[in-house]
Amino acid sequence: MTTPLWVLLAFAMWTLAVLMVGIGVRRWSLILTGRAQLTDFPADMPHGTPAYRRAVRAHANCVENLPVYGAIAVAAFAANAQSSSIDTLALVFIAARVCQTLVHVTLVETNATVMIRFLFFLTQIVAMFWLAAEVARHAST
Repeated sequence: MTTPLWVLLAFAMWTLAVLMVGIGVRRWSLILTGRAQLTDFPADMPHGTPAYRRAVRAHANCVENLPVYGAIAVAAFAANAQSSSIDTLALVFIAARVCQTLVHVTLVETNATVMIRFLFFLTQIVAMFWLAAEVARHAST
């Protein structure tokens, strides 16, 4: 399996981990201890602590970006595009994704933490554009 596909698998597992640890544990602990009902978590209303709400947003952000990275990784596989730069860009992408999520869920929102989170997001965007350009370059040769 190629590095971009390994990163895709890692990203999918990271997304599930954020869901289970950041959201699932909190919800199920409240439900199982009788402090909440199954219906106490409406999707269209903010609820829970600020940390819980950040985890929900961090998970949604992972879900939003997973198909974009996935399309690039699958295109790389289909084009048989392999190089050290493609591997490096994929690894930079997943490192920045994990760091962005960790900043989002562990640190209180301030101007500084939002800026740090944005810089990790920007790193991912640049990596994906660059990765897509590398895949296109390999596919055209």
